[in-house]
Amino acid sequence: MADSSFDVVSKIDRMEVENATNQARKEIEQRYDFKDTGAVVELSGDTVLIKANSEDRALAALDVLQSKFVKRGLSLKTLDAGDPYASGKETRIEAKLKEGIDQPTAKQLNKLIRDEAPKSVKSQIQGDELRVSSKSRDDLQATIALLKEADVDVALQFVNFR
Repeated sequence: MADSSFDVVSKIDRMEVENATNQARKEIEQRYDFKDTGAVVELSGDTVLIKANSEDRALAALDVLQSKFVKRGLSLKTLDAGDPYASGKETRIEAKLKEGIDQPTAKQLNKLIRDEAPKSVKSQIQGDELRVSSKSRDDLQATIALLKEADVDVALQFVNFR
């Protein structure tokens, strides 16, 4: 019998990110508590830039953006928001979008699988994803459950289960 396998990846749905950003921008434009604060949310490439005239308004705009991410089913682990910083008369927050599993995280997941998953399960790092294989599909299901509960700083998806 051939080995069954699946891939552990960390991907972002770009369309959903755009939709969440646009919804946040529209809400900020319409809300009374953001009136005359110059609060703006802009998406450009892998960065979301939040600008406002004070630090607490910028943090409130970030909170609106995070709530839109959650409503659209996007993990907050994909949004790496920096600290607010002053730029002229406004305060800015740069939030980077995290995609892909970096090498230290992949090694951490690999070690977790080796230590705690059923013994028939093998894993190997392939670029920015992790391939997990075993003869038993039940062992793979148990490994998925183990990885879902793992405390890592990236959002994990499980694809190509065959």
